[in-house]
Amino acid sequence: MYGDGVVTGHGRIEGRLVYVFSQDFTVFGGSLSEAHAQKICKIMDLAVRNGAPVIGLNDSGGARIQEGVVSLGGYADIFLRNTLASGVVPQISAILGPCAGGAVYSPAITDFIYMVKGTSYMFVTGPNVVKTVTHEDVTMEQLGGADTHASTSGVAHFACDSELTCLARIRELFRYVPSNNLADAPRGAGTDPRDRRDEALLDVVPANANKPYDMHEVIRHVVDDGAFYEVHADYAQNILCGFAHLGGHSIGIVANQPAVLAGVLDIAASMKAARFVRFCDCFNIPIVTFEDVPGFLPGVAQEHGGIIRHGAKLLYAFCEATVPKLTVITRKAYGGAYDVMSSKHIRGDYNVAWPTAEIAVMGPKGAVEIIYKHEIAAAADPEAALTAKEAEYREHFAHPYLAAARGYLDDVIDPRETRPRLIAALDALVTKRDRNPPRKHGNIPL
Repeated sequence: MYGDGVVTGHGRIEGRLVYVFSQDFTVFGGSLSEAHAQKICKIMDLAVRNGAPVIGLNDSGGARIQEGVVSLGGYADIFLRNTLASGVVPQISAILGPCAGGAVYSPAITDFIYMVKGTSYMFVTGPNVVKTVTHEDVTMEQLGGADTHASTSGVAHFACDSELTCLARIRELFRYVPSNNLADAPRGAGTDPRDRRDEALLDVVPANANKPYDMHEVIRHVVDDGAFYEVHADYAQNILCGFAHLGGHSIGIVANQPAVLAGVLDIAASMKAARFVRFCDCFNIPIVTFEDVPGFLPGVAQEHGGIIRHGAKLLYAFCEATVPKLTVITRKAYGGAYDVMSSKHIRGDYNVAWPTAEIAVMGPKGAVEIIYKHEIAAAADPEAALTAKEAEYREHFAHPYLAAARGYLDDVIDPRETRPRLIAALDALVTKRDRNPPRKHGNIPL
C-alpha cells in the first residue's frame, strides 16, 4: 500500500528471516517525515523482538523541511533504535542514492555500509553548503562518493559497481554472520578437507625479512575453498579484515598486510580492525589473527593525530573480546604491536608461530644500535661491527623459540600444518565460556 516515501517489510535470505526498509526517492526526495520514521521504527522493533537482521536501503534527502522538528524527532527515534539494536542483531545499510544530513547518521551507527559507485553519495552538508561556508569547490563524487568513503574516509565498507552487485554482496554476507547475538553463525559447506596441508605455505614468506609478500595468499591457502569475504578492502590496506569459513566454522580474520606499509599499524588500520573485532565479538564469531607487524607507524602526523589513543582502541577491542581468539605469527611481531595483535597475554586462546617468526622488542638493527651504541662507535670498522652484532641478535632473539619456552606460544608449527591445526583449535573452543567483570559498559578510548 502507499506509505509516505518508505516501503517496509520482511523476507528471507537463504531461508533466514530479515527485516527491510527501502526509501523511495520519488516521494518528496525520500525525505523523512513522521509517518516515514514510524514505519522504520516499527520494523526495527520487530527485528529486535524476533532476533532478525535489519537491512536499510537508503535513498533520502534528509529531514522533511515542511514538518520541522517533527521530522527531526523521527530521526532521533531511529538513532535510538540503531543504538539499542547494536550488538543484538546485525544492521546493514545500503546507500542507493544521495543521502544527506540526518540521513547519514543512522547508517553510520549500523554495522556495515554498502555504497554504489556513481549513484551513491553520503555527506552531512552538500557541495553548495561547503562552497558557501569554506569556499571549497568540490563535486558530489569527491565530497561523498562511494570511492571516497570506501578508500579515504572509511565510512563505507564496500563500494560496488552496481545496485545488483550491492544487493548480491549483502546476501553473501549472511553466509558468515548469525541472525542475532544468541544464534550460531551459519556453517560453511565443509567440502574442503579439514586435514588439508598446503605446500605453497612453505614459500610464501621470503627469506629476506625486509621483503614484502601478500597476506591474502596465506589466507587463501588456509581457509575453506580459498573464499575470503573482505571488509573495508580499499581502506587502511596495511591491515586486512574479513570473513571466511575454516573447517566449516564461520570466522573473522584480522591480518597485517606486509605488502602495504610493511604491515605497520597506523591510525586508520587500528580503527578499522578495532571496529571489526568488536563486531565479531558481539556476534560470537571466532577471530583468527595472522600477524606480521613491525610496530606502530612513527611520525609527527601520526602522533599529533592520536596514534596512542587510536592504537589503544585495537588493544582494547582484542582485550575485551571473549570469543575464541587464535593467532598465527608468520614473521615479525615487534614491540607493543606484538602485545596488541591478540597475544597470549590478552587472553589469546591458541597462539602459534611459523619458524620464520621474529618476536622481539624491536628489529635487530634498531636494537643493536641502542644496546651496543658505544661498542660499535669505538670499533675500527663500525659497519662491520653493526653487521656482526645484528647477526648475533638474530641468532639469540629474532626467532619464536624464546616465546614458546615461556609459554607465550602454544607451539611453533610447520606452515603446511596451519589449516588443520587451526581447525582442531576451533573445534576445541566451540564450548568456550569467558566473561568480563560485571559493569554497565567499559570506556573504550574513543
